[in-house]
Amino acid sequence: MLVAFCDLSGFGRYSRSVSDRSLLDTMAEYFELVGDIVEGSGGRVVKFIGDAALIVYPEDLADAGVRALLELKGRGDAWMEERGIPCRHEMKAHVGPVVCGHVGTRRDKRFDVFGQTVNTAAVTKSNGVAITPQAFRKLAPGTRTLFKKHTPPVTYIPVEERHRD
Repeated sequence: MLVAFCDLSGFGRYSRSVSDRSLLDTMAEYFELVGDIVEGSGGRVVKFIGDAALIVYPEDLADAGVRALLELKGRGDAWMEERGIPCRHEMKAHVGPVVCGHVGTRRDKRFDVFGQTVNTAAVTKSNGVAITPQAFRKLAPGTRTLFKKHTPPVTYIPVEERHRD
């Protein structure tokens, strides 16, 4: 699977500047935007954790998944800016084997994914969008042109993004 994490930089500071109710309303609307983009491209939002999302795509939809992440970065950052929210997206993705199933309490089991692929995606550094070489190799030639090599360790970032390490 393509496993991706999406997080909002500056969220902690923002969350302390608004009422709890306002934060809930904003995030409910934002989560719908995330779901529309991810589900519309064949992916699945496994879960939201605060301002972060764990997203998966079948391996054969890795290219569509990466393109959806780029779309979410663009549309999501614009959505935040239009509302005066000082948060921006940071995303990272990796492709590899996972185990998945329904886990949870006895009464409330939910779909989740586990394995080294999930761990690798979680610890990949990103200042905007970053994908591992394994994810990059799953991209169509046209999608590959949207990225450049970034080291160390090797990740690929959008061509227009600055190197910050």
